[in-house]
Parts: sequence; structure tokens; C-alpha cells
Amino acid sequence: MQHKTGVSPKHLPLLDTQGLREEFLAESLFVKNEINLTLAEYDRMIVGGIFPTTSILNFSADDVASLAATHLLQNREFGLINIGGPGKLTVDDESYDIGSRDGLYAGLGAKIGQFESIEVSNPAKFYMCSAPAHKVYPTKVIRESESFPERLGNKESCNDRTIYKYLHPNVVQTCQLAMGLTALEPGSIWNTMAPHQHDRRMEAYFYFDISADNAVFHFMGKPDQTRHIVVRNEQAVISPPWSIHTGVGTGAYSFIWSMAGENKDFADMDHLKISELY
Repeated sequence: MQHKTGVSPKHLPLLDTQGLREEFLAESLFVKNEINLTLAEYDRMIVGGIFPTTSILNFSADDVASLAATHLLQNREFGLINIGGPGKLTVDDESYDIGSRDGLYAGLGAKIGQFESIEVSNPAKFYMCSAPAHKVYPTKVIRESESFPERLGNKESCNDRTIYKYLHPNVVQTCQLAMGLTALEPGSIWNTMAPHQHDRRMEAYFYFDISADNAVFHFMGKPDQTRHIVVRNEQAVISPPWSIHTGVGTGAYSFIWSMAGENKDFADMDHLKISELY
């Protein structure tokens, strides 16, 4: 498990390109037959990629030990969305089939078991997040059709998009995790525009469906000290509570957002005008 220890907004302007990537980017999440995790000290969120192809995968003892726990969710809750082919996993010895674009929530104390792909030629790719929890809520599969969609933006601003909310109070009860998938319409390349901040929670953006010859430019930082990170396919950016977060792609893409913090109110954000950015 990699650790991102956190950076002060006063320190951000001192970082060069490599420094930004080391502090905020999870670059290699999906490696065949591996689980790769990154822990962000902001709200203690873990993001990760689980990519079973020819092997069945489990969380390692070292990952659990680094949390001073007997199992991953001893003090945590967990969410995932599958961006690959059909797969399955076990929670508390019960098996769950997770299709493409389906999600799952597991609550405090649940014991996550095996991850596997149903078709080796079309393997599952489970993107996950986890955060500390204080109350037990039941495990639930969230099918793509059961997510809570919201259409935002417009073609004139190149940000016509649909936000599919998976871990959301209208869909499933959680302690603090919120999670969803945003798909942009053809011709739209900006996400989360105009940008915003939410001091009461952190966020992570996982970008995917980016072709090999394209990239997303993710913008972060204080409004008067913005920086950018070039993001390739299936990489995630950690966004501190004090940072803006918005991105623009050179081609089509999708992204999964996950949040943790003081509340789960999706609309709890401080909007910024473009004129406030530097």
C-alpha cells in the first residue's frame, strides 16, 4: 500500500511536475493479477485497483497490518465499481456477481474475501475506495440501472454529462463514503466546470476510457494558485479538501469520483467563478 502523506496548500507552489505526481497521483492501479492500493492521509481514504485475470485475489496481510487491523474493514467501509468484464467477489462468505458498471458497498466489520473474473479473456477491473466508519450498514450490490443519475452541463460549455450516483443516500446508506461515475456526452471534454471546493471532505478522481493517444489535464490547487497534472488511462488523482478539482480531456473519457469527510451531501460545495482562477 502506497501512502500519500498530505501537502499544505502553502507547499503546493514549490512542487515541480514530478513532485505533483508523487504527492497526488496514483499511477499504476491496474496490473494483471495484483491489488494496488494508495492511502491518502486526507480523511484516510484508500483508493485501489483490483485486476484478477488468471488468479483469484485477496487483500494481503501486509495491507491489513498497515492499518493496525485484523481485516480490511475492521474499522472501515468499502465501495467499488467494476469497469471491466463480469466478475465476482465474496463478502462474509457470500458470493456476489458484479457486472460491468455495477457497484458494491460493504460496511463496517464486513470481511472481504476473494476477487475473480468470470471470463479470462474479458477480465473484471474493480476500482475501489474505503474510508473509516463508525456504524454497521449492510452489504449491497448496486446495478448500473439502480444508480441515481443526474444530467448536468450543456454542449455550449463542452461539459454535457450524466452523473451516476452509486454510493449516495438515495441508493444506499453509508457512514461517510460517496461514490459515482460520470460519463461525458460526445463532444464534451470538461468535467466539473465551473470548478468548486468542498472544505468538509476530500475527493479522488479516477480517470478511465482514455485512448492511448489521449490524456486528461486535471487542474488542482487553491483558486489563486492552480496547477495541472497530466493523467493517463486508469490513473487516479487525490484531491485535498482545500483544492479545486476539474479536468479537460483531449478526447472522450469517463471518471469515477469518490468522497469522504464530514457529510454525504452531494451538493455541499463552494462554487467558483472562472474569473476567480489564476
